[in-house]
Amino acid sequence: MANNNTSTGDSLMAEPKTLVESAYRALRRDIIEGHLAPGEKLRVEHLKDDYGVGAGTLREALSLLISDALVVSQGQRGFRVAPVSLEDFGDITQTRVMLECEALRQSITMGDDAWEGDLLAAFHRLTKAEEKRIGSDDREEWEERNRIFHEVLISACPSRWLKHFLSILYQQAERYRRLSLYLKPIPRDIHAEHEALMQAAMARDADKATAILGEHIRLTFRSIEQIPKDQLNEKLAA
Repeated sequence: MANNNTSTGDSLMAEPKTLVESAYRALRRDIIEGHLAPGEKLRVEHLKDDYGVGAGTLREALSLLISDALVVSQGQRGFRVAPVSLEDFGDITQTRVMLECEALRQSITMGDDAWEGDLLAAFHRLTKAEEKRIGSDDREEWEERNRIFHEVLISACPSRWLKHFLSILYQQAERYRRLSLYLKPIPRDIHAEHEALMQAAMARDADKATAILGEHIRLTFRSIEQIPKDQLNEKLAA
C-alpha cells in the first residue's frame, strides 16, 4: 500500500524517466509475473541485451531491486531472483493482517464524507477492472485498481508509518498474489470479498470490516498453500 512517502515500487505507474528506471520496471515486472523464476541467476552479460541497456545500467537497476527484496546479491557471484517460500509468505500475511486491520479500524473511525466518496469510486473502478479481466490474461489494470482500493480503505488512518510499512508488505505479497491469480489453486469470488469489505467499511462496522479483511488476506495464503513446493518456484509462461 502506497502513501505520500514514495518508495521505489510506488513509482511504477509513472513514465520511466531514465534508462535505469526503465530497466528496473521491466525487470521488476518479469520477476513479479514469474517470467524470471525465483532463485534464477541473473547474468548481466546476457540480460543487458534482453533489456537493451548497458551492463552498468542493468547493475543499477538490479541494485534497486535488491532494496525491493526481489533480487539478492551473492557478492562476487552476481545476482539472483529472490526465492519464494510458504514460510516467507506466511510471515508477510500474518504481519499484514495485524497492521492492515488496525489501519482499517483507525480509518473507519477517522474517515469523513470525502473518504466514503473515494472508497466508492475506488470500488467502482476495481469492479470495472474485474469485468475486463474475465477471460483475459492481462492483470495489470486489475492489480493497480486492487492496490488503490486497499490504499483508500486505510487512507484515513492518521499513522504515516503504519501506511508506509503496509506499502512494503503489499509489494512483498505481490509475487504470491500473482501466482494465486495465475494458477487459481482454490475457487474464490474476489469481487464478492471486495464488495463485502466495502459495505462493512461504509457502514462503519469496524469489527465486521476487519474480520472480512483478515479473511480476505489469509485466503491468498491458503491458496498458495495448495501449490506444490516445486511448482511454487517454477518459471511461469510469458
